[in-house]
Amino acid sequence: MNSRVYNFSASPSMLPEPVLKRAAEEMLNYQGSGQSVMEMSHRSKIFDSIIVGCESLLREVLNIPSNYKVLFLQGGASSQFAMVPLNLMNKNHKADFIITGQWANKAYKEAARYGNARIVASSKDKTFTYIPKTSRADFDPEADYAYICLNNTIYGTKYPELPDTGDVPLVADVSSCILSEPLDVSKFGLVFAGAQKNMGPAGLTVVIVREDLIGNAQEITPTMFNYATHAEKNSLFNTPPCYSIYMCKLVLEWLKNLGGLKAMAKINHKKADILYGFLDQSKLFHGTVVKEDRSLMNVPFVTGSDEMDAKAVKAAEAEGFVNIKGHRTVGGLRASIYNAMPTEGVEKLVDFLRRFEKENA
Repeated sequence: MNSRVYNFSASPSMLPEPVLKRAAEEMLNYQGSGQSVMEMSHRSKIFDSIIVGCESLLREVLNIPSNYKVLFLQGGASSQFAMVPLNLMNKNHKADFIITGQWANKAYKEAARYGNARIVASSKDKTFTYIPKTSRADFDPEADYAYICLNNTIYGTKYPELPDTGDVPLVADVSSCILSEPLDVSKFGLVFAGAQKNMGPAGLTVVIVREDLIGNAQEITPTMFNYATHAEKNSLFNTPPCYSIYMCKLVLEWLKNLGGLKAMAKINHKKADILYGFLDQSKLFHGTVVKEDRSLMNVPFVTGSDEMDAKAVKAAEAEGFVNIKGHRTVGGLRASIYNAMPTEGVEKLVDFLRRFEKENA
């Protein structure tokens, strides 16, 4: 009997079972080396094949252009809130921000320590339940970059289309939507993601940055926060998060075997349609986001009663649907349905919600 629960956690999220099984098989002896990936030197030939293979797969799956560097870093996506301005806010010391939730706001506040950060638009007026519309005229053509959080984990919104920033490089936090569907990397100057939602376990942060944006960091930039430090050493300046990189490689192999990001997007749209379809007709539960800006990955919903929300969370956990409580700043419930969540998990969740609704009508 399979004792695994359906884990709807926003982060760290569940991993594909085939990946976990493969990692378990290779735990003590990776490909005849007589050692675990956790133990091997990051300078060894065998680990080099892992990190080179991971980058190669990521480039293939995401179709990353050749003039972009892939960096395997640490410090979580939150460290990028400082690394981005330290490296990119280097000409006019200005950057534009669209605030669509907590993470974009944290990035804005951090950037304001290193230059002139300006809020172009915000959806705070309606508790971040929509993506604000902008035009090219809203952005400062002298800004060193414009910043967005492409998918908002807490509030469940996603940009239906990218803002037009003209010649200003667009920077995006893609932590909670990377690898969920095709992404045109060439439309960005830089994208970054914490791995622990769709790429692997916590500990790895991936940065994909256009080469012309590397090498002009502000004077005050610490060595470890300079993209050039890591680009020049192929992410091996210091000991990288070796095991997380290995796990990311296994996830990418799993994704490729599924048929790549087009196939993954099809599955993810199906899962989202099942859950949103139920919420749209439910008399007890309702989604909190305007329809055109709904996330494929994070689905927040409420009953309208804190007491009923808590009852639903408790009942869900008793039936093996865990980590479904909404973020503390929003309340309610939230189902994060990342790549590794099987369609069956969403179908069973909807069956449970339907039963709960009948019992509590």
